[in-house]
Amino acid sequence: MAKKKSILDLMKMKKAGEKVAWITAYDFPTAMFAEQAGMDMILVGDSLGMCTLGYKGTIPVTMEDCISHCQAVRRGAPNTWIIGDMPFGSYQSSDEQAVDNAVRFLKEADTDCIKLEGGVRIQSRIRAITDAGIAVIGHIGLTPQSSGQLGGFKAQGRDVKNARGVIEDALAVQEAGAFALLVEAVPPELTAFITELLDIPVYSIGAGDCDGQLLISSDLLGQFQAFTPKFVKVYANVAEVCTKAFEEYIKDVKEGVFPSDEYVYHVIDPIEEFEKLFKEYKK
Repeated sequence: MAKKKSILDLMKMKKAGEKVAWITAYDFPTAMFAEQAGMDMILVGDSLGMCTLGYKGTIPVTMEDCISHCQAVRRGAPNTWIIGDMPFGSYQSSDEQAVDNAVRFLKEADTDCIKLEGGVRIQSRIRAITDAGIAVIGHIGLTPQSSGQLGGFKAQGRDVKNARGVIEDALAVQEAGAFALLVEAVPPELTAFITELLDIPVYSIGAGDCDGQLLISSDLLGQFQAFTPKFVKVYANVAEVCTKAFEEYIKDVKEGVFPSDEYVYHVIDPIEEFEKLFKEYKK
């Protein structure tokens, strides 16, 4: 049985140069498969809005959505470090709101920590949550919840002015007490600098090499069909496999091939007894 990672383990891995591999998962089976494969961490991301619930973005995702999916993932991966992703509207109003909702992840879904987006502008939120005794992973660079302010889902830090803002955000996250940082869609040169600059682990999603990598499971498995980000390596084509299986099933049903004799339950009493029963109901 795998032993769940701890913050100390993750820090040791950074110092030893051992990369952390983690993915998003939103349901029991995916979490179970990830734990069986030896995944270091699982993020129950608000990307569930697009990947599982069919929304166009992450904004509609609620705390109830996140809690429910975190509970399913915990049941599937009881021995894996699990991160609850704070959805839009769950921490923007105040430090108190942020703490209350962070607490819900731990009490109701048994997550090990939470993640939230932003750097300088949410520094007080991170500090309040960590002061409440809850472990926090920061998230900077391309932050999907505020993509409207960023002009869409665009890479960040590609010019010097923008890169300075990303660095300031990274420093703010560490100063506020987060134990790790996720950097999304920034140049690898910038990520490498931030990784060297900070004492805490720095992880990448589409941001080049650092202390570890995150991918969305629906992208990695080829399930999400709307688009595939540039930074995603697709390791399987589950959509093709599922579609083909459904097509074969439809064909078998239409042609009367399924169900064949091997897929049915036969009677155990003599057939004559059943024929008598059927006659009772015939006019």
